[in-house]
Amino acid sequence: MKNYLFPVYLVTAFLIIYVTAIQVNLNTGLILFMFSISPILILWMVYKVLTADVEVTGTFEEKWYEDQ
Repeated sequence: MKNYLFPVYLVTAFLIIYVTAIQVNLNTGLILFMFSISPILILWMVYKVLTADVEVTGTFEEKWYEDQ
């Protein structure tokens, strides 16, 4: 698995667990804790994705909507 995809998968799983915790009506303290750390996880994910060492070979004019 590529390094920059791990944070995406982890934060997505965290979001699914968070929404499920709200729907199941778990402990309010746990829900508030998850809500309070979510911005940190989002910032970590964005940083990892933006600093990933990915080489783009196509230009915008060649592949402007990637339907190939």
